[in-house]
Amino acid sequence: MRNANTTVSLADIFRSYGQDYIRLMKPTPAQCKVIRAISHCRTEALGADVYRCPSCGYEHVVFHSCRDRHCPVCQFTAREKWLIARKKELIAVPYFHVVFTVPELLNSLILNNPETLYSLLFKAASQTILKLAADKKHIGGQGGLLAILHTWCQNLSFHPHLHCVVPGGSLSFDGNRWLYPKKSKRRKKFFVHVDVLSDLFKKIYLSELKKLYDKGKLTTIAASDDFRIYINQIYQQRWVTYCKAPFGGAAQVLEYLGRYTHRVAISNRRIIAFENDHVSFFWRDYRDNNKAKIMTLPLKEFMRRFLMHVLPNGFFKIRYFGLLSSRNKNKLLARAQKITIHHGNKNKSYTVIKTYPTRLLCPCCHKQAMYRVQYIMPVLAMIRSP
Repeated sequence: MRNANTTVSLADIFRSYGQDYIRLMKPTPAQCKVIRAISHCRTEALGADVYRCPSCGYEHVVFHSCRDRHCPVCQFTAREKWLIARKKELIAVPYFHVVFTVPELLNSLILNNPETLYSLLFKAASQTILKLAADKKHIGGQGGLLAILHTWCQNLSFHPHLHCVVPGGSLSFDGNRWLYPKKSKRRKKFFVHVDVLSDLFKKIYLSELKKLYDKGKLTTIAASDDFRIYINQIYQQRWVTYCKAPFGGAAQVLEYLGRYTHRVAISNRRIIAFENDHVSFFWRDYRDNNKAKIMTLPLKEFMRRFLMHVLPNGFFKIRYFGLLSSRNKNKLLARAQKITIHHGNKNKSYTVIKTYPTRLLCPCCHKQAMYRVQYIMPVLAMIRSP
């Protein structure tokens, strides 16, 4: 076991207890895949490349990454590539950060139907934004959003919610104007009131949830009458939706997105100790003025909490709607970009991304980029080969 004075990573924990956890707890196939991927990440199990400096002859071995989206060390390059692509899609208008959450009473149902109800979360949130954007009382045009699913809070408890980045306004239906929200004295500083967002989101989500139950698409042991009572209890609860102040400009949008898009349930820097079958990590208690605290969990409970946030295979946790959807990017989004720039909006500072290195600079002489001279076959591949 590791002690509190050494660097601890999620991979260390999975390597130490991953196989025992699989044997004892019988996790899902998707969770088993994540355990094995993180355990083997940047080890000889996945193979390596040998790089040599043409100047001084120094050689350096780089083990391959697992590239799993739940691995805390494999997200940097993916995030940078994704941000470079998003840079081309920015509109020169203020952007808002809208967060949609659901009551805790829904947690067990969502855990039993993750793919179905995560998709419903996207559907309800996107319909909420797009309907209000199209409503003449609020804006009256074609809106858009980018939505990112997170399922955790700082202590690794289950807390499904969507982070949505929304352009402040909408493109007129004739495609000739960019329309800002009407119910604001300072039109570029307000989107739609959170109470309106919350009420419509709740209405859409619960309506669609009832349809899924009636069609038999939910895994639940509740009888029909009990399920109706359950839905009514949820309806009576307060659904928390909030909308943050607009970003300062396009540069801030990209900087902000970089913190949210490829985040995993816990980063290695938050793990501070792994000893005596317990894991300790930093967390922030939002209910106590965002105070930084330390939580210590039994090893099995720590892994259970982390693995709750493993997404179903093939599930997309980042989705685009309205103006930002794939089918509208070439026409409607391009039109919105042209209109907002033509109208003299100064929000055009897009050059904020630090590109990731494509070649490894020699750490010995610092003169030249190193070149790959050898490929080391993965140990797993050699074990599996006949």
